[in-house]
Amino acid sequence: MIKKFSRRKFVKASLAGTSSFILSAPNYIRAKDTYNKLNIAIVGAGGRGAGNLAGVSSENIVALCDVNSEAIAKASVTHNKAKKFSDFRKMFESAKDFDAVVVSTCEHTHAFVTLAALKSGKHVYCEKPLTHSIWEARIIREVAAKTNLATQMGIQIHATENYRRVVELIQTNAIGPVREVHVWVGRAWGLQSAEDSKKNGDIVHVTDRPKEISPIPSGLDWDLWVGPAPFRPFNTVYFPGPKWYRWWDFGNGTMSDLGSHWNDLPFWALKLKAPTSIEASGPKPHLEIAPASMQATYEFPARGDMPAVKMVWYQGANKPPHLIEGKIPAWNSGVLFVGDKGMLLSDYSKHALLPEKEFVDFKKPEPFIPKSIGHYAEWLQACKTGSPTTCNFEYSGWLTESNHLGNVAFRVGKKLIWDADKIKATNCPEADPMIKREYRKSWDLV
Repeated sequence: MIKKFSRRKFVKASLAGTSSFILSAPNYIRAKDTYNKLNIAIVGAGGRGAGNLAGVSSENIVALCDVNSEAIAKASVTHNKAKKFSDFRKMFESAKDFDAVVVSTCEHTHAFVTLAALKSGKHVYCEKPLTHSIWEARIIREVAAKTNLATQMGIQIHATENYRRVVELIQTNAIGPVREVHVWVGRAWGLQSAEDSKKNGDIVHVTDRPKEISPIPSGLDWDLWVGPAPFRPFNTVYFPGPKWYRWWDFGNGTMSDLGSHWNDLPFWALKLKAPTSIEASGPKPHLEIAPASMQATYEFPARGDMPAVKMVWYQGANKPPHLIEGKIPAWNSGVLFVGDKGMLLSDYSKHALLPEKEFVDFKKPEPFIPKSIGHYAEWLQACKTGSPTTCNFEYSGWLTESNHLGNVAFRVGKKLIWDADKIKATNCPEADPMIKREYRKSWDLV
C-alpha cells in the first residue's frame, strides 16, 4: 500500500504551491523543435487505452501504468523500454521522467490522474468523459485554466470534416437563428430487460448489485481499480470494460459516454456552456444502474447574437417527435438543428439541409474552420508548440458538466434550476451528493 504522503503529494497540494512549476515547465517543452519527441506516460493501457496509446505512439512512451498487469504486458510488446507501474500515484513520484500524460482509466478515476498531471506541470490528454462528476469537471477546468498546458479530451469526432462544415453552416445562419436542437442515440446500454438487452446487443443483463463474489483475475489490483468509489467485492459484471460504465459508482451510462460525442456538435456550433434548467424523464431511476432509455431537456440562455435555445437529449427507445412523425430521415443516431428558416440534420459523417427542396440553390459558405491534422496530432503539436487544441479542458469541461446534469436531473426526478457559478441546483438540495460525491477513505481530490 502506498503511503498517504505519496497519495496526496500531487493531488492535495495547493495550486498556489505548484503554480510556479506549472507555468514554467511547458516553456521548456514548447521551446523544443516541433520534430523532437515527447516523453509520454500512459495511465490506463488496456481497452480504450490501447487505442489512445496507438494514437500517440509516434512519441517516446516512457511509462505504462495500469491496475491490470495483463494490459501492461500487452502494451510492453511494442513499448518494452517503458517503466511499468500499477499505481499512478507511484508513477508521479518520477514525474521528471515525462512531459505529458494520456489518461484512459475508468471514468471514476479520470479526475484523480488528470489533476495529478496538471499539478505536476504535465500536458494532458484525457479520454471522455473528462470526469465522473460535475464538481470534478469544474475543478479540472479551473486548474487547467491557470496553466500553459496543452489539454485535450478524447472526442475524436470533433476532428472530422463533417462536424466542421456543420458548425460553419449553423454559425453563418444557413437555417436562421436556432432555437431548438434534438440529439438522439440508438445505443441502450444500461438497466433494461433481458429481452431488450439481447435485442440491443448489450454486454450483460443485470438488474441489481450482485451478491456473488467472483475470483479476482490474476494480475488485477481490484482495490486500486475501485479507487475512490465505495468498495465492493469483485464481480464480472464490473470488469472488464465497458461493463463498469452503467454503474453510477463507476460511470454515468450512455449519457456521459455518447453525450461527449453527440452533444459536442450543438455545443460547438451554438457556443453553449451552462444551462439554466434541466429536466429529465424515463423509467423509475435505479439506485445503482444508469438507464438504458431516457431523455433530458436543457434550456440555455442567449449567447451574444444567438437566441436562447432548448436542447433535448434522447437515448435508447426515446426518439425526437420529428423522427417519430416521419418528418426527417429515420437515422439511428443524429443531431437536428431547428432554425427559423429550416433544419439541419447531421450524424458523424454526413449532414443535410431540410426541407431539401428549399435548399436546392443554397451555396455553402467558404470554409473558415481549418481541416484537422488529426485529434491526437492536434494535442501532440500543442504540447510542442503551444498551438491551440479544439477540445481543451475549458471547452470539454463545460460539455462534461452539462452531460452529467442530465443524469442528475433523471436520478432526482425533478427539474433542476441550475446556478453554474455556485455549482448548485438551487431548488434541489437532494442533488448535492450527485454533484459532488463522497470519496472512499484516503482518496481526496483536493
